[in-house]
Amino acid sequence: MENKYISKLLPFLSWFPLVNRSTLKSDLVAGITNAFIVLPQGVAFAMIAGLPPEYGLYSAIIPPIIAALFGSSLHLISGPTTAISIVLFSTISPYAEPGSGEFIQLALTLTFITGLIQFTLGVLRFGTIVNFISHTVVVGFTTGAAMLIATSQIKHCLGVDIPAGESFLHTWIDVFLKLPETNFYVLSVAVVTLIIVVGMKIYNPKLPGMLVSMIVAGLVAYFLGAEEHAIRVVGSLPSHLPPFSMPDFDAKTIRVLAPGSLAVAMLGLIEAVSIARSIAIKSKQRIDGNQEFAGQGIANIFGSFFSCYASSGSFTRSGINYSAGARTPMAAIFAAISLAAILFVVAPLAAYLPIPAMGGIVLVVAYNLVDFHHIKSILRSGGHETSVLVVTFLATLFLELEFAIYAGVILSLILYLHNTSKPRIVSRIPDVESPNRSFITNTDLPECPQFKIIRIDNSIYFGSVNRVQQYFEHLRSKSRRQNYVLVVCSGINFIDIAGAEMLANEAKEWRERGGGLYLYGVKHKVRALLKKGGYLDVIGEENIFSSKSAAIGAIYSKLDKDICRTCPETIFTECALTPKADGIAKNDSKLSIPA
Repeated sequence: MENKYISKLLPFLSWFPLVNRSTLKSDLVAGITNAFIVLPQGVAFAMIAGLPPEYGLYSAIIPPIIAALFGSSLHLISGPTTAISIVLFSTISPYAEPGSGEFIQLALTLTFITGLIQFTLGVLRFGTIVNFISHTVVVGFTTGAAMLIATSQIKHCLGVDIPAGESFLHTWIDVFLKLPETNFYVLSVAVVTLIIVVGMKIYNPKLPGMLVSMIVAGLVAYFLGAEEHAIRVVGSLPSHLPPFSMPDFDAKTIRVLAPGSLAVAMLGLIEAVSIARSIAIKSKQRIDGNQEFAGQGIANIFGSFFSCYASSGSFTRSGINYSAGARTPMAAIFAAISLAAILFVVAPLAAYLPIPAMGGIVLVVAYNLVDFHHIKSILRSGGHETSVLVVTFLATLFLELEFAIYAGVILSLILYLHNTSKPRIVSRIPDVESPNRSFITNTDLPECPQFKIIRIDNSIYFGSVNRVQQYFEHLRSKSRRQNYVLVVCSGINFIDIAGAEMLANEAKEWRERGGGLYLYGVKHKVRALLKKGGYLDVIGEENIFSSKSAAIGAIYSKLDKDICRTCPETIFTECALTPKADGIAKNDSKLSIPA
């Protein structure tokens, strides 16, 4: 028990015994590969977030180490991501100028709050909370975010001046109005970058296309005359490790950033857990969602004190990490150390890195963010999933970004409640052609005039109670003699107090009519709630059956035999045992005892 507690507190102790000379070699290769991949990405993500370029690299050094030590995945690598960068920018830009000291301070504070939320959810074991955010919501959000990201980079690729912080629609209006002012020197640098990145991805996806395109674009800008033709450059990056920083703990600041922090926290957890699980399927590893929540939270809390903005699991880096042969989380640690080492070498060279090249790379990142395969699948399915996709996508474009996720989640839940509030209720009739008189759904077959069998295919809870009640009322108004009802409960997985109360009231109603309500195939969880709440006393334990033949036999014995004698049908095998009145023919084909 003590060892289990320690492994929860220090999860890296569980995988550290896996480390040996062979794994270290594989992890080192994977780590160095990852470092070169994240170099251009980190700078691009920082631009998306409205932060100086070095903050993207800082966020790719500290959080991956902490997340590797305190997470549960062997292959997940954390760091800055596209979606989180755009949410962070949209949350903070209304309150401070992007790139300013105040903006950076707010970004660090948002990161701290985000980490605190994630860590708290992990400690409270809310790892399953991400299941309430459907994949369709994520697809809609990321597609909208991709459009916003691309929109934010158009001005860098065209070399035109467009005010920051404008809405999606106003930005595109400004772009069209200023098209005649396009700087073709700037545009040529962006186009060269795009051609190289796309070309290398088609030719050999394993090559560092982004890194090569940055180098070539820098040379093109140099020979074109960057300063002479207004081709902006990034400027030199500081060649040092992430400096110490301090978030703003003012109550007013925390209150302002709280809604955006919650959105970033949930989005980060969705990314991290979904990536970890997808890779775990291939690596045959078991992922602990709660531990992953806590690990991501600790990484963001710790990172906020070392100039890092909000991070999460990276799709690109984690996939490359696994493909490159990583075997333990040491690969993530090696990647962070390698990036820090590379930063000392290439930092001065960033002075020649053109902004249009970064804009071109970000456009590629935005394109890769769109999940065309799943969008097609969702649109083909139509119905509610398409509605969720469209609403989330439009909300991402035209509302505050953090509310886009909430809008998609709320709509998903509303549609789910709408669907489950209308459980499928079907009539079940013994099949006379079946050896054991199996129940079938066939409205063309005759029913017993006194005995109705139905099956409810869904949970009975506060949202579906009204629908079930209406069905029972319809049965009572339809026939004055069909007063015995057997409910097949095999499709009822859950029942709440409202559902239990409804069944108890229905049992009373049917008894007052001279009949009764009976249950067959009740699951243990449903029966336990009925018993604990005292509802079983009202329904009657003797009216709940685990055997179909016992249920039919018990109910048939209570039917009005005068009506049975005038009935020409043999719905149940017991019907053959009841003498028919003179002149009533019996349809007694294939009689047998039901199972």
